[in-house]
Amino acid sequence: MESLAPDTAPSAPPPIRRLDPQDPTPAQEAVPTTATSFVAAKRSIAAPQFSIRRMEVDRVSIHYGAKAAVKGVSLPIRQGEVLALIGPSGCGKTTLLRSLNRLTELTAAARLSGSIRLDDVDIRLIEPTLLRRRVTMVFQQPNPFPMSVFDNIAYVLREQGSRRVRKKALEPQVHSALARAGLFEEVKDNLKHPALKLSGGQQQRLCIARALAAEPEVLLLDEPCSALDPQSTAVIEDLIVRLRDDVAVVIVTHNLQQAYRIADHVAFMYLGDLVEYNSATRLFNSPTQQRTAEYVSGAFG
Repeated sequence: MESLAPDTAPSAPPPIRRLDPQDPTPAQEAVPTTATSFVAAKRSIAAPQFSIRRMEVDRVSIHYGAKAAVKGVSLPIRQGEVLALIGPSGCGKTTLLRSLNRLTELTAAARLSGSIRLDDVDIRLIEPTLLRRRVTMVFQQPNPFPMSVFDNIAYVLREQGSRRVRKKALEPQVHSALARAGLFEEVKDNLKHPALKLSGGQQQRLCIARALAAEPEVLLLDEPCSALDPQSTAVIEDLIVRLRDDVAVVIVTHNLQQAYRIADHVAFMYLGDLVEYNSATRLFNSPTQQRTAEYVSGAFG
C-alpha cells in the first residue's frame, strides 16, 4: 500500500494565462474546443443507462495539522457512472479519494470535517473493515499477494466468510471475479501459478478482480494505469467503463485524455478546492471556470 502522507501543495497558484490575450471575454468564451485540446481523444462511452446515488460527499474538509488538504468539497458518487478526479499534484484529489473508505484517518495528523455517506449512512458509523469491503480500492502500483492467482481471490472470500471453506466451493466465485475483471480467459489454465509472474497489466486486473470479489458498492481507483503500457491501459479503461453498471467507480488520474475517454462526470480540484464539477464533455469542452480552462488547455499542471 502506498504512503498515506498528505499531498504536497504548491505555495501559490500559477498565474492565469488567457488563451487569447487580445480578447478579455468571460472564461466560458475563451475555452478551447475539442478540436483544439482533445483532437486525439475519443469518448469511449455512451450516456449512462441509469444512475443510482451510492455516496454523498457533503462539505468535506481534511486537514493535516494546520494544513488544509481538502476544503469544503461536496460531490455525488453514483453507480452507473465513472467519476474522475483531476488536478495537479498536491490538489487534494488522492486525499479525498482515500477518505471515501477511511484510509486517510490512518494518518495520525489527519482531521476530517463534514460528512461522507454511503447509502445514506455516515461512514464514520460503519466499522472500517466492513466499510472497506463495500468501498474497495485499487492502487497505482499493482500489488498482488505473493501467492497463486487463485489464492489472491480466495483470500478475500475466506476473510469474508469461513476460512475452512474448501477450494472447490470457492471456484465459482473466484472464476466470476476474474471474469468480471476481464482476466479469466487469460489465466484459467494457470490459476495455480504465482500471481507475481503475470504481466503488469494482468497484475492490475487481478487486483481489480480481488477488489470486486468483495462485491463492493463503490470501486476506488488511484491512477490504476500510470505504470502500464498503452495496450494494457486500453484494456483497463474498457474494463472500467463496463464495471460502472455494477459499481460506482471513482478514479484519480493525471491523464486528461483518459478522463475524457472514460468518465461520465469530472471533478477538477485545485489547492484543495473543488473548482468545477460537470459532465466530462462539458468540463473539457465548455468549462465554466477560467482556472479549469487553463488547466485542461495545458497552461499549468
